[in-house]
Amino acid sequence: MILKDKVIIITGAGPGMGQAMCRGAAAEGAKVVVSARSVDAINALAADITAAGGEAIAVPCDVASTEQCHALAQAAVDRWGRIDGMIHSAYYHPDWGSIIDHPIDQVLRALDVIAVGGLRMAQAVVPQMKRQGSGSIVNVSTLATRRPMPGEGGYAMAKSAVNQLTRQLAVELAGTGIRANTALMGWMDGVPLDQFFAAQGEAGEAFRKQRAQEIPVGRIPPDKDCAKAIYFLLSDYASEVNGVMLDVNGGDWVAA
Repeated sequence: MILKDKVIIITGAGPGMGQAMCRGAAAEGAKVVVSARSVDAINALAADITAAGGEAIAVPCDVASTEQCHALAQAAVDRWGRIDGMIHSAYYHPDWGSIIDHPIDQVLRALDVIAVGGLRMAQAVVPQMKRQGSGSIVNVSTLATRRPMPGEGGYAMAKSAVNQLTRQLAVELAGTGIRANTALMGWMDGVPLDQFFAAQGEAGEAFRKQRAQEIPVGRIPPDKDCAKAIYFLLSDYASEVNGVMLDVNGGDWVAA
C-alpha cells in the first residue's frame, strides 16, 4: 500500500481513469478526496470506496472556478488536516476536427479547464503543502503532446500547457519539499474508449484490434493499470523524481 495514510485530491473523477484512480488510490491506502462537477457521480464513488473499506469524501468542484478549487483544498484539510498529493485529471475536449476549424471558444475552454485549472489547483494546494514541508503534484497529460494526432489539436494545446506548468512548478517550488510531475497517457482501455469504438459501429471493433496489435505490449493498456504509474509518482518511492514527464502508453511511443 504505497499511499498508506496519504491524503490525495483527485480532480476529474469521471468515468474512465478518473474513477479508476480514486478506487486504486484508496486500495493503496490513501484517504481520497473525490472531485468532479457531477455531485451524484462523486457521491456514489465515495460511497463505493467507503463500502469497500477505504476512506473517501466527495467534494464537487469545477476547476474553472478559483473559489471552488480553494474550497476543495480546504475540504481536505478540514477532514484530514493535510494534503499529501494532488492529481489534476479534469479536462475538456473540443469537438474532434482540424485545429483550423476548431471553434475558438472551445479551445479557450480546454485551456481554462486543463491548463489554467491545473494552475488554480496548484495555487490551492501548495500553501498547505509548504506548511507541511512535503507534497506531490501530478498533472495528467497525453501522448498527443508528443505525437500530434489529427482532431486533437485544441486538446493537445491545453495539455502541452499543463506539461509546461509542471516544469515551472518543479523549478519554482525548489526547496519546499513539493514535487511536480506529469504522466502522459496514451490509448487507454476503459469506458470512454469503449464509447469511442461503439460510435464507429462495426468498424470500431476492427479498429480496436488494430490498435492493440500496434502497441508493443500487445493490448490497449487498461486505464486502471495506467493509473498505477501515478500512484508511484505520488509515493515516497518517487522521492527523487521531480519535473519529469513519464510516458504511460505500453510502448506506443518510445522517446529518443
